[in-house]
Amino acid sequence: MNWLLLCRMLGLLTILVGGSMIFSLPWAFPEFGETDEFESRGFWGLISSIVVSLALGATMLYCGRGERGNVLRKEALAIVGLGWITAGLLGALPYLFSGTIREAVVREVDGVEVEVLIPMTIPDAIFESVSGFTTTGASVLTELEDPSRIPRCIMFWRCFTQWLGGMGIIVLFVAILGQLGAAGKALMRREVPGPITEAVRPRIREQAMVMWAIYVVISAILAATLYAEGLLLSGSADEQIAAVQVEAEPGEPEPDSPAEPSRGQMSIYNALCHSFATMATGGFSTLNRSVAGFESPLIEITIIVFMIAAGTNFSLYYLVVLKRRSTMENGGFFSRLAPLFRDVEFRAYLAIMFLATIVLSLDLLAVEGYTSGVKALRDASFQVVSIMTTTGYGTADFAQWSEFAKGLMLMLMFVGGCAGSTGGGLKVIRFLLFAKIVRLEIEQAFRPNVVRPLRIAGVKLENSLRHDVMVYFSLITMIFIGSWMMLAGFELFDEWVYRAHADELTPAEVQAHKAEKLLDCASAVASCLNNIGPGLGVLGPTENYADFSGPAKLLLAVLMLLGRLELFAILVLLVPSFWKTH
Repeated sequence: MNWLLLCRMLGLLTILVGGSMIFSLPWAFPEFGETDEFESRGFWGLISSIVVSLALGATMLYCGRGERGNVLRKEALAIVGLGWITAGLLGALPYLFSGTIREAVVREVDGVEVEVLIPMTIPDAIFESVSGFTTTGASVLTELEDPSRIPRCIMFWRCFTQWLGGMGIIVLFVAILGQLGAAGKALMRREVPGPITEAVRPRIREQAMVMWAIYVVISAILAATLYAEGLLLSGSADEQIAAVQVEAEPGEPEPDSPAEPSRGQMSIYNALCHSFATMATGGFSTLNRSVAGFESPLIEITIIVFMIAAGTNFSLYYLVVLKRRSTMENGGFFSRLAPLFRDVEFRAYLAIMFLATIVLSLDLLAVEGYTSGVKALRDASFQVVSIMTTTGYGTADFAQWSEFAKGLMLMLMFVGGCAGSTGGGLKVIRFLLFAKIVRLEIEQAFRPNVVRPLRIAGVKLENSLRHDVMVYFSLITMIFIGSWMMLAGFELFDEWVYRAHADELTPAEVQAHKAEKLLDCASAVASCLNNIGPGLGVLGPTENYADFSGPAKLLLAVLMLLGRLELFAILVLLVPSFWKTH
């Protein structure tokens, strides 16, 4: 292991993360319209975090000065693994330094009920930061709309971490630094998710820059669209208020001023935060009710479209947007979309979403008592896309749906998006390959002398990929089961029932909550390992992870990193021989 090279690269990455906090500072000022007064706690918390990050990065850079060795396989794995861990730790500093409030609890003091504000602990801050960078969207914060508890600039940082982690901080690192050369390719190969990484450009830095450019442009389009829709909805609300005022008869007392609408307003701030979370398939929202808080089918449809776009392989966008051949020679504009629909993974991705939406809609109508087919389709399509792309937004509490619906949601958690997308999960391409591998193995059982190569879309794949897919599925299964049992061990029965308000439950309901513990733990592990956020039971879309114990939160944070980096960049850090110099 080249320690000096590792130190220099991590120092540069630390400076990059610290510098990115600057973009959150303006939202601490009332001039930007999100707070009534200057948020001193949030502002100075960010400033302190920036200073610590830059100082640490400069120190590491100084220690590794003069080292210009090549980034080989071991160094690439170490930089990616340790880089993400470092980003998660640095991202936790603003929460701690600003004194962000995790939750408020009512306690009895001298016979008087008093509201006690509980600040985020170190495990809380690490959990929230790692959840952001890995685009998981799991949260320990319980009140998102109160600036006195969570400063708006800290909330912006929370959403911005997802956007940085969506395309990948290492990819951004490669795009910014031009002198990495072949080292950049080694780093990109270790971070871009999926079993098949297609190099769409011969120069890796150009590829990283193009991928980030596409990511930025689509994010900007989404933010502008959401803001325009917010203006449209705000205008409609103003017209309704004016109409009510005109209807008042002369001489009658004027009606009371309309109450502040409970619906969330799509300001520039909210448009940016939700575009960050949508394109990163992260799911952090600025509203307690998530996207449902906007109460707008138009906004929901827009977010569905962009969630699907975010879960698509970004290499395909390169082929669509930067195709060098004349579009007129190949059928005009629609010919540009050919790379998308020729891709077998993309077609399967859309097919799974479509079938799951239809099945879930029928279940909602038949079992859940939905009387409107449009409403059933609206809720089903949003939740299917949100869960499968691992975004984790919520417009309905699917934890209250039928067992079949919850089982469908749990399965979609593992499927995920396409390889090379910002989505998590096992990826659609792996399931396609796994199905083909199983079919070949079954045929081999009764035709042992017939040897067929593994093919996808008519392309012959290397045998090593067959081995990689099977190992990946095996490791995911082992990690899931092991973490499931560990989490169940961390969480005691009494604590579990206490979170469900045991004092309000009958003895039978207490036993029922104890019996659901394994399902709750399984959904927590599945949600964090697949970078989704919400789970089932006590972790449904209307709940959060605030009441988990400190060790449980750290375990779930490790699972988020494992899922985002697809296991090996984290697992190798646990092998002693990996760190040997020779």
